[in-house]
Amino acid sequence: MPVPRLVIAAPASGSGKTTVATGLMALLAARGLAVSPHKVGPDYIDAGYHALATGRPGRNLDAYLCGTELIGPLFAHGAAGCDVAVVEGVMGLYDGAAGQGELASTAQVAKLLRAPVVLVVDASSQSRSVAALVHGFASWDPEVRIGGVILNKVGSDRHESLLREALDESGVPVLGALRRAAEIETPSRHLGLVPVAERRAEAVDVVRGLAERVRAGCDVEGLLRLARSAPPLEAEAWDAGGAVRETGGGACGGPVVAVAGGAAFTFSYSEHAELLRAAGADVVVFDPLRDEQLPPGTRGVVIGGGFPEVYAAELGANEPLRKAVAELARSGAPVAAECAGLLYLARSLDGAPMCGVLDADARMSERLTLGYREAVAVGDSVLAAAGTRLRGHEFHRTVLEPGAGAAPAWGLVRPERRVEGFVQRGVHASYLHTHWAAAPAMAQRFVERCVA
Repeated sequence: MPVPRLVIAAPASGSGKTTVATGLMALLAARGLAVSPHKVGPDYIDAGYHALATGRPGRNLDAYLCGTELIGPLFAHGAAGCDVAVVEGVMGLYDGAAGQGELASTAQVAKLLRAPVVLVVDASSQSRSVAALVHGFASWDPEVRIGGVILNKVGSDRHESLLREALDESGVPVLGALRRAAEIETPSRHLGLVPVAERRAEAVDVVRGLAERVRAGCDVEGLLRLARSAPPLEAEAWDAGGAVRETGGGACGGPVVAVAGGAAFTFSYSEHAELLRAAGADVVVFDPLRDEQLPPGTRGVVIGGGFPEVYAAELGANEPLRKAVAELARSGAPVAAECAGLLYLARSLDGAPMCGVLDADARMSERLTLGYREAVAVGDSVLAAAGTRLRGHEFHRTVLEPGAGAAPAWGLVRPERRVEGFVQRGVHASYLHTHWAAAPAMAQRFVERCVA
C-alpha cells in the first residue's frame, strides 16, 4: 500500500504535537489533498480535531487495545484512497504502556507502519542543547527513522538561528520553526482538550489558525517529500464485515441501535459503528442533551464516553429521555455504556438526576484514574461471555458510590486486581473504554441480543 505518511512525535507531552499534526492536516486538506488522520493511543479528543481538519474520521492506532497485528490493517482501512496520511503520536516518542517496554508507544507504531518520524521539540528554554536532545532520540532505536525536526515555541530570529546552527551537525534536517502563539492554543480542562463538538465554531477558527502557523513556519514541501519516502506498507485493510464474519456471525435482523452523540458524549471509535452496521444494525445517533425520545424502533442503546459532568444539569433536565432510557433498560433490551455512559445510567451525577438504571450515585473527584487495563468478563452479558479477556483503558475524574443489585462487569487483572462495572439484565456499564476492532464478537453479540 503506497500511501505517503508521516508520524508527528515529540520528546514529551506538551511539546506541540497536536498543533503541528492538526495544522499540517488542515493545510494539506486545504490544498486539495485527501488526508487520512490518525492518532496513536486511546485519545478521542485529538481525533475530533483531526476530523475537523480533514473532513475524514480521525482514527486511533493503539497497539495495546488492538494488538500490534491490527495497526497496519486499521491504518490501511483509514488511509484507503488518500493522498497522504498524518499520524499524531502520544506522550514522548518512546513512552508506552507502563512497565511493558515499547508497547503502545509512538515509536512502536512508527516501526509497524514503516513511517518516517518528525520530532516536534519545545525549544523555548534551550539553544545548543537541542542538538544533543535530537541526537539522543534519533540514535536510541536505529529502527526508528527520524526524518526531520520542527522547532516549536521559538522566541526570536536570533533564537531560531542558534537552534538551526546547533542542529546543522546532527544530520537531522530542520523542517520548521514555529514562534510562540498562545492566542490560538486549544483550550483544555480536567481531561485534556475541550472536544470539537462543544465549541465547533471556535474550533474551526483554531484549526485554520494552526494551518496558517504550519504554512508560515514549516517546509511543507519538505514534509511531503519525507512522507513520500515511506516504503509501501504490506498490510491488508481492516474490514468490519470481514471482522464480523470471522467471529462466525453476520448481518442479522436490522434492529435499530441508538448511539449517543452530541456535546456530552463525544468519545467513540469510528470502528464501533462500522462493526454494528456490519453485524446488521441500523445505527441511529441521538443527542441526550436535545432529543426527548429515543429513535423510533430502538432495540438497543450504546452510550460511549464524554463529559456528562460538564452537562449534568442539562442532562438531568431532559426528563423525557431519561425515562425513555430507563424504560428500555427495564424491558431487558441491550444497553452498553462506557465511562460517561455509566455515569448517565446512574441515579445521579453531582446531585443532578440521571436515568436511575443503576443503583449508584456519581460525583466528581480530585483523583485522576488513568491507565491501560487487562480485564476478564466476570459473567455473561450482552457484550461478552463469561471468561472473555480483553484490554481497555480508564480515564476519568469521577467515582461511583454503588448500592446493591448488580453483578460486576469486569475483573481487572493487570496492573491491579479488582472488579469493576455493572451487569444487570441487558445492561453492561463500565468505566472501561474498549476498542471493538480487537473484539468484533462484542458488536455481533450485542446486535444478536437486540434481535432476540
